[in-house]
Amino acid sequence: MAKPLILILCTGNSCRSHLAEGILRAAVGEAAEVASAGSDPAGYVHPMAVEVMKEIEIDISAHTSQHLDEFLQREVHTVISVCGNADQACPIFPGQAEKHHWPFDDPAKATGSEEEIRAVFRRVRDEIRVKFEAYTAEILG
Repeated sequence: MAKPLILILCTGNSCRSHLAEGILRAAVGEAAEVASAGSDPAGYVHPMAVEVMKEIEIDISAHTSQHLDEFLQREVHTVISVCGNADQACPIFPGQAEKHHWPFDDPAKATGSEEEIRAVFRRVRDEIRVKFEAYTAEILG
């Protein structure tokens, strides 16, 4: 039997969805397939997202920014949107059993010095980590 696919959606698929994908993938292990996509993908993964994930020993450097349309022909068990625009643009996927909307601030919009922006990325990463690790504990029992 195929592992259930959990798809994390954001508009640009450059920051929040990749933070969440990396954290959830590490937390669920082999129990589920985890992917992320965007309704209007930026075409890259933000370098600071990669950097702050390395700080918690999760490597997302091989992630790519992809469009949610790439998943329309796949059985998607759970869709989790992490921003309002993606939640509104989200289609119904084949086999979709669950949908969650957990919005987080967009660290790509942070302003200030490099260290101030890094602090926003870390804060959002940590907020995502708390939410997605709690979700993992709930679904894995």
